[in-house]
Amino acid sequence: MKIYTKTGDKGTTALIGGTRVPKHDLRIEAYGTVDELNSFLGLLRDKAEDEEIQKFILRIQNDLFNLGAFLALDPEKKTMANRQKRLNLPSVNEENIQVLEQEIDRMNDELPPMTHFILPGGNETVSTCHICRSIARRAERRTTALSEISEVDPLLIKYLNRLSDYLFVLARKLSKDLQIEEIKWEGK
Repeated sequence: MKIYTKTGDKGTTALIGGTRVPKHDLRIEAYGTVDELNSFLGLLRDKAEDEEIQKFILRIQNDLFNLGAFLALDPEKKTMANRQKRLNLPSVNEENIQVLEQEIDRMNDELPPMTHFILPGGNETVSTCHICRSIARRAERRTTALSEISEVDPLLIKYLNRLSDYLFVLARKLSKDLQIEEIKWEGK
C-alpha cells in the first residue's frame, strides 16, 4: 500500500464510498479532529504509568478509529446502516458508552468531591489529558455541526461527549495518583 496516491494534490479527498470532497469539508473536519484526538491519546497512553489506564486508552483509541471510519462514510451512498453493513465497518454502540460511564463512576468514587473549577496543568501527563479532553470537545462540536447538514448516528456524538467527561475525571485521578495539587480557578 503506497502512502502517497497523488489523488489529493488538488485539495480533495475521497470518502469511504468514493465521492470526492474538499479537504476542508465539514465531514473531513469531523473525522480529522477525531484522528487528532486519537494521536494525542497515543501520547497520553505513552505518558501514563498505570498499565490499566494504558489498556483503557488503547481501547478508546480503537473505538475512535471505528467512530472516525463511520464518519468517513459517503452520505450519498444509500442509507448509513446499509453502508456500514455492506462495508462491515464497526461503529460505536451503547455498550461502548456504558463502558466509559462505568469507568468514570469508578474513578470518581476515588476522588474528593469537586468544589471548584480546575485549571489544566500541574504535571505534563495531567496537562496532556486536558489537551485530549479539549480536542474531544472540539470533535464533538465538529460532529454536531455535521449532524445539522448530514446524517450522523447520535451515538457517535454521545460517545464523544462521554469521552470528554472521562478525560476530565481521568485528569483528576492522575493528579491524585501523582500527588499533584489541582489548580483552582479563582475567577478574579
